[in-house]
Amino acid sequence: MARITVNDKTLDIDAAPDTPLLWVLRDHLSMTGTKYGCGMALCGACTVHVDGVAVRSCVLPLGALEGRRITTIEGLSPDRSHAVQRAWIELDVPQCGYCQSGQIMSAAALLRDHPRPNDAEIDAAMAGNICRCGTYPRIRKAIHRAAELLAPEPKS
Repeated sequence: MARITVNDKTLDIDAAPDTPLLWVLRDHLSMTGTKYGCGMALCGACTVHVDGVAVRSCVLPLGALEGRRITTIEGLSPDRSHAVQRAWIELDVPQCGYCQSGQIMSAAALLRDHPRPNDAEIDAAMAGNICRCGTYPRIRKAIHRAAELLAPEPKS
C-alpha cells in the first residue's frame, strides 16, 4: 500500500512499489488523460508533474512517490482555465491530440520556471515531447501565447 497525493487528493494505492505511475493513474485511478506512448520515457506522452517538475510517468515507480505531489492533466485546472490550456484551445494546436496532454504538462512546467521563454528555450524544454502529427510550430506559438496570458497586466 502506498499513500500518494494526486491533484491535491491524498490516496492510498494498493499496488506493487515497482508499478509505474502511469499505470497507477490509468488502471487504479481511472485517470486516462495521461497517455501511454513508448514505455521508455522517450516520447513525453505520459508527462505529469511531480513536485512541480515535468517527469515521465511511464518509468517512475510508485514506491518513489510517497510524500510527493503529483499533478496530472486533469489537475492542471478543473475547467481548462490554465493559460496553457486556453492557448492550446485558442490556437487549435492538436491534430490527432494523442500527445497533447504531455505537451501541455511540459509547457506548463516550462512557463512556471521561465515565464517569457524564447524559441530556443521552448525548443529545449519541449525536445523530449514527440508529436507524430508535427504540430510543433503551433505548439511553440501556443507557448508564446500562454506566456502572454500569464503576464501580469501593465500598471497604468
